Amino acid sequence: MNPHLLTPVVHAGAPLDPANPVIVALHGRTQDPAFILGVVERLNWPAASVVAPAAADNTWYPLGFMQPIESNEPYLSYALERVETLLADLAQRGIPAERTVLLGFSQGACLAAEYAIRHSQRYGGLIIFTGGAVGPDGTQWPVTGDFAGTPAVLTCGDADAWVPADRVSATNRLFADRGATTTEKIFLGREHIVSDEEIQMARSALAHLGGLS
Repeated sequence: MNPHLLTPVVHAGAPLDPANPVIVALHGRTQDPAFILGVVERLNWPAASVVAPAAADNTWYPLGFMQPIESNEPYLSYALERVETLLADLAQRGIPAERTVLLGFSQGACLAAEYAIRHSQRYGGLIIFTGGAVGPDGTQWPVTGDFAGTPAVLTCGDADAWVPADRVSATNRLFADRGATTTEKIFLGREHIVSDEEIQMARSALAHLGGLS
């Protein structure tokens, strides 16, 4: 049994309705939905619905995201399945991927990036705050799918203890090679946080969905 399917999913913001964009918000390691909901609140986007799943034991997978993929199994697959079931539920409600934003911080950003790479299509947006594609250096991610102009924001600090800046840049290239419209910024000396500038970058990328204050 997938333990991530047994934990709560927190809903916030506007009602889940095809008229409203939806953010699937993924928290980081040792965090919970309350943290990532606080990040989303800073977007000041009253028109958006927010869906924030909780990871079992507050962690999506046990080891660092650049460890061998098999060392994080089966929990990485469980985490990807959690995202897949959420998007399938939204689709059943008439909310397509092109109106859905994948947003995450740290481990949640890595999960969002990895899910997007494995399911490349047009999304409403990809907001990767301090995260990147999963796997060790030398991983060959399949170059399949088409983001079809999806706006993507990828950020990190230059000396982040958890996420190397070069992996963020490599993920940015993966997104761009599959047709995403990417914005990348590596911040000098920034802590493991989401800064106000990153929030503004996300707002700009998501403005096309409407309803931002």
